[in-house]
Amino acid sequence: MTATDTATGSVPLAALAALLADPTRARFCLMLLDGRAWTAGELARGAGVAASTASEHLSRLVAGGLLTEERQGRHRYLRLADARVAQLVEDLAAHAGGEPRPATLRASAAARAMAEARTCYDHLAGRLGVAVTDALTARGLLRQDAGFALSEEGLEWFATRLAVPLPAPGRRPLARPCLDWTERRHHLAGAAGAALCSALLQRGWVVRIGSGRALRVTDGGRRALAELLGLDAGADADSGVGRARMRAGRGR
Repeated sequence: MTATDTATGSVPLAALAALLADPTRARFCLMLLDGRAWTAGELARGAGVAASTASEHLSRLVAGGLLTEERQGRHRYLRLADARVAQLVEDLAAHAGGEPRPATLRASAAARAMAEARTCYDHLAGRLGVAVTDALTARGLLRQDAGFALSEEGLEWFATRLAVPLPAPGRRPLARPCLDWTERRHHLAGAAGAALCSALLQRGWVVRIGSGRALRVTDGGRRALAELLGLDAGADADSGVGRARMRAGRGR
């Protein structure tokens, strides 16, 4: 059974739903939405289950086509099978209302950081992701009137202002909407969203908070976002995480 089979629906719906119906397996998929490969041990610790329990659940997810695995020495690394699986997990999370209400102060702080800025597989999400999407739209770089599509100006912006090459058309759309489960609005996904997120991470404009999905906008990132998109990603006094707000006025 392949990831393509699962994503396109040739696997019976009930079987696919059963894979995600278990809280531990669902937690694994949410953890892997950061787009990186995790070891089975890391996933077990993150979900608070025994290694043997994790191994059984992970094997089911691999067999069902939702995860892929790679073995290096004694370690077993797992990741989401592809971007379509990530979209499925994120869409289901948005429909279900996101993650449970945090029970501790530490969990509440982590949830606030996730809501401010995070990765959604390989693109930006949270307030930052939605604000960037709004800024691209306001400047005529992204069109949302008939689905998500980069304009000619948008293609030029990626190539010249951001200096990021976009891939040739393929199976993955260049731009598509992804419903943000904390903002309940769309952020930019697809190949363009992935290229944008990769550029911000590689240039140190955003950095990961710990080992999870949450991101923090750096001082250099705030300056770059203001220059490129007119975004004011000022520090939030409560969480210390960049809160992205779009400035009034037209783009440069």
